[in-house]
Amino acid sequence: MNRPQYILLPVSPIFIAISLFAAFLLNLLPWGRFVAAPDFVALVLVFWGVHQPRKVGIGTAFFLGLLMDVHDATLLGENALAYTLLSYCAIMMHRRVLWFRLSVQAMHVLPLLLLAQAVQLLVRFIVSGKFPGWLYFTESFISALLWPVVTIILLAPQRRAVDKDHTRPI
Repeated sequence: MNRPQYILLPVSPIFIAISLFAAFLLNLLPWGRFVAAPDFVALVLVFWGVHQPRKVGIGTAFFLGLLMDVHDATLLGENALAYTLLSYCAIMMHRRVLWFRLSVQAMHVLPLLLLAQAVQLLVRFIVSGKFPGWLYFTESFISALLWPVVTIILLAPQRRAVDKDHTRPI
């Protein structure tokens, strides 16, 4: 309960674009078909949907989803549908999530990531008729475990230094 309360500076739109581009580049790494490789674009989209819902919205999620569809050579619109649904849900619950600690926030983010992954699985199942197995969902659990790290990294440029002057009201 004695956590320091930070007043955050306004976020730069350039920093948001850089973070989304970096997440896209992390998804481009040659993970192969490693089952537990986290979806960094989805994670960063949820982060900005929770922290800056007016700056990163459904349109950005749709565009990044199309880029991921082209990269993954999947059915065009599969990731776009999942990311727009993910972004919509993150924006809808952004006020509630911010009240909790990072570990509890990760538990709120986990169902969103599972939902997005279930949509992707449903589209793939309809098209191909193959079920990849239940280990397919470990990606969401790994991404939820990375939520505190991503939050600390992406909020770092917005934090003000803790001022030791106790006579100031803010």
